[in-house]
Amino acid sequence: MKPAQHKKILASISLFMLAGILAAQPTRAQSIIKIDGSSTVFPITEAVSESFREKNSSVKFTIGIAGTGGGFKKFCKGETDISDASRPILKKEMAECAKNGIYYLELPVAFDALTVVINPKNKFLSKITVEELKKIWEPAAQGVITTWDQVNPAWPKAPIKLYGPGADSGTFDYFTEAINGKAKLSRTDFTTSEDDNVIVQAVSRDVNALGYLGFAYFSENSKKLKAAAIIAKDSKAAVLPSVKTVLDASYKPLARPLFIYVNAKSDERPEVRAFVDYYLNNADAIAKQVKYIPLSMKDYRHTMVNYKVKKTGTAFGGEAEVGVTIEELLKREPKN
Repeated sequence: MKPAQHKKILASISLFMLAGILAAQPTRAQSIIKIDGSSTVFPITEAVSESFREKNSSVKFTIGIAGTGGGFKKFCKGETDISDASRPILKKEMAECAKNGIYYLELPVAFDALTVVINPKNKFLSKITVEELKKIWEPAAQGVITTWDQVNPAWPKAPIKLYGPGADSGTFDYFTEAINGKAKLSRTDFTTSEDDNVIVQAVSRDVNALGYLGFAYFSENSKKLKAAAIIAKDSKAAVLPSVKTVLDASYKPLARPLFIYVNAKSDERPEVRAFVDYYLNNADAIAKQVKYIPLSMKDYRHTMVNYKVKKTGTAFGGEAEVGVTIEELLKREPKN
């Protein structure tokens, strides 16, 4: 064999061996953490991921805002590692995850004060009762309740323009459960968007508008929007959303916990485990940073314990519960 031919064969063998070695290495995709779901939880998750990457630059993230329901559709097919959720997983989603062999860890990360927003130029509305909200948003209102005076005779005969999240949103589910008595029970003749920024812009431009969204989006746009104080069924007090009123439980029934759901198989990957651990250890500070309400340190510690022992399943029965405490949830034996 000639030397030149020998070199060519050795080069071919070397390339073949290199290809085999590279094929055996973990793929770059394994360092990508895929997250989707709630637009309400998105600001917290985005801030945590940015902070995490400062010390873990090799880890990449894709973070979508398909809405809580849209996020669970992907999550229960195994398409994402983590699902942001502004309400607990529902029975049909639990069944879909079970069918596909997806086990998950349900981790509360913060509180939200779901906020009813109006245009700052609205001079007649500063507070609203739960009964009035129901009169506006219940299915029977569709095509019937179209002006403000139909809700309250003291209000003007002007058209109500309604804006809110779409049917895939956990905010929609929680609001309809809290106000109308059942998740997804709502009139449908209103303008919808899964992006809360779209609702912000719409309400800020229309003096007759009313909408609802997460507290962080209101806080960031408090010069463009006005929050309506809520009068609960068992109260005469009109309460505005704030950190204080959520923590002292006076803002009801629209205070709610926010979650991340972690695919148990994904959690076996060191980068996912490191990220979730970082998330729980820093959620208190980062929730405040992005204008959400943190859990108590006791609840964060309990959440971390549940995570460390890998408690899979949900503390809920496949339905949103209005008014339940985080402490109570964390003590429950989860269901798959």
